[in-house]
Amino acid sequence: MKNKSDKTAIFNAPDGKSYLVPFILVTSLFLLWGFAHGLLDVLNKHFQLTFTMSKAESGLVQFSTYIAYFLMALPAGIFMKKYGYKKGIILGLLLFATGAFSFIPAAFMHSSTPFLIALFIIACGLCILETAANPYSTVLGPKESAAQRINLSQSFNGLGWILGPLVGGMLIFGSTEGDSMALTKPYILVGSIVLVVAILFFFTKLPEIKEENKDESAIKNIADRPLWKHRHFVLAVIAQFAYCAAQTGIFSFFINYVTEQDPHINPEKASRILAFGGMTLFMIGRLSGSMLMKWATPNKLLALFSFISAVCMLLVIFALGKVSLYALYTVFFFMSIMFPTIFALGFSGMGSLTQKASSYIVMGVAGGAFSPMLMGFIGENNMATGFVIPLIAFTYILFFAIKGYIPSIKG
Repeated sequence: MKNKSDKTAIFNAPDGKSYLVPFILVTSLFLLWGFAHGLLDVLNKHFQLTFTMSKAESGLVQFSTYIAYFLMALPAGIFMKKYGYKKGIILGLLLFATGAFSFIPAAFMHSSTPFLIALFIIACGLCILETAANPYSTVLGPKESAAQRINLSQSFNGLGWILGPLVGGMLIFGSTEGDSMALTKPYILVGSIVLVVAILFFFTKLPEIKEENKDESAIKNIADRPLWKHRHFVLAVIAQFAYCAAQTGIFSFFINYVTEQDPHINPEKASRILAFGGMTLFMIGRLSGSMLMKWATPNKLLALFSFISAVCMLLVIFALGKVSLYALYTVFFFMSIMFPTIFALGFSGMGSLTQKASSYIVMGVAGGAFSPMLMGFIGENNMATGFVIPLIAFTYILFFAIKGYIPSIKG
């Protein structure tokens, strides 16, 4: 009995009640939004083929998704503060499902616009889910094992990134139906699963998250030290914007780059390489990141990884055949820790401003809305040149990791 208790202790409340079932449900959200984001990288190439779009125009796939994060991040927080996290999660799931099933009527319109609107609706739901899932995974058990739970949840997010391009590639590129109808298959599947999860959440009792009381010195701190006067926080918002621009651009044009560099690789095979190669390395990087930080401080590890990522991008731009392809695969591992590390460094030392600061750093996800269109425009005739955008982004993150992360006050 002792061994069994030890295994489930990280999911037990102080009164001995187990939160294992709620934790499994919350963790499923990480898997679902990872899957949804992984599908985007298949859609990008498919839109080019189906709707005869240029690479820059196909960047609208990512724009319609990531711009929703910019528009919905603050409203999502306000909604959950007023109505609670459980209702927020259910709302997010219902929006996710609505957007997914909107692919069915969109397929009969033979235009990219209805699909882009459906993706925007999905992303509004995903934004709400991401706003809720991280704090929920930390409170479903003892406070001292919060980091262990969120790392476990994040590993399933990485699994979703693998399954997205894998399932999407098989159902979309491998379909014998019309190109527009092929787009509906993975979204009917994921929409159905999301509805089931929403029903399970509706009937599952979840703990309420209560904010800690702030003392008078904390309130005074807000007045004396305005949010945007914290230089390291401002630089972190820019760094997160840059990272999301780099990640989204690399994911979006991976298939384009691989098929251009090796004519023997077709889009379906490239999507499998993306899933089993790039995304697997991305998940391994996230799983190993916390262990690596036992021997290196977060900023030093971020500096090393951003430097290596920048070198990889140089090799990708020079288009050196197999060497460049391996460099592109390798960067998935080294950029995997950047989002959570920038996040943590950005609100370090912010005290009572931490919650507000984290909301703005999350809005940096909007960087992914613009980079695919810019990369597509630059790399229209030669995709390799478009990777100058991630190169610039990783170079800035290197600066942030070396100097920009240090807490200080402007003015």
